[in-house]
Amino acid sequence: MKTLKLSIVAFLFSIVSTSVFAQSADEVISKYFTTIGGVEKLKPLKGVKMEMSINAQGMEIPVEMVQLAGGKMYVKISLQGKEITQMASDGKTIWNTNFMTMKAEKSDAETTANAILSNNDFPDALLDYKAKGYAAEFIGKETKEGTECFKIKFTKKPVTVDGVKMDDISYYYFDTENYLAIATETEIKQGPMKGQKSVSTMSDYQEVDGVFFPFSMNMGGQDMKIKKVTLNPTVADSAFAFPAQ
Repeated sequence: MKTLKLSIVAFLFSIVSTSVFAQSADEVISKYFTTIGGVEKLKPLKGVKMEMSINAQGMEIPVEMVQLAGGKMYVKISLQGKEITQMASDGKTIWNTNFMTMKAEKSDAETTANAILSNNDFPDALLDYKAKGYAAEFIGKETKEGTECFKIKFTKKPVTVDGVKMDDISYYYFDTENYLAIATETEIKQGPMKGQKSVSTMSDYQEVDGVFFPFSMNMGGQDMKIKKVTLNPTVADSAFAFPAQ
């Protein structure tokens, strides 16, 4: 009987603990959205255009990134006087420019499916995440980039890698003082870096029409400096379309 009572207590404690952690994850995410401007500002967004620069071997390269609701997006770079579409999507077709031939190439079916899943998260994967079938779990506190953070495990729908479905898990780090997201971690799933962590950091948040964006980022060791953010830009559909061959 004593063992049974202990089992019941342990079971009830596990339910309560799970509820508390789930509530804590929601609380952190809710305060994050409040800090960056509120969901009432984010939900009506139709698109975001970022003009930035990256530093490659001491050379500053201008980059323009546009992402629209519905999955349309592109990333363009200016290199040696030429504008090159590094990646683009019209919402259905994912394509990029082959830097050897300088010709546009469509991505394979697997890459396309994974990219469409990600692109459809605009403007933020965390926004209405439960309705998307995603899950968030409060892990605890951890120091990241010298800052005490709340750590959240974020699980999206599985992606396909070499024909195998794999969990799409990221870890978000939110500053405990103001609830800004300052870093994310994901596991690299293929290629020579498979199994290693890919870390992105965000800082220097600035307000643009009532919404705060990080103007300094580092993605996988690549520094990115945002120079201008435009909300709801007007962009021709042709900018996203696979060019006629």
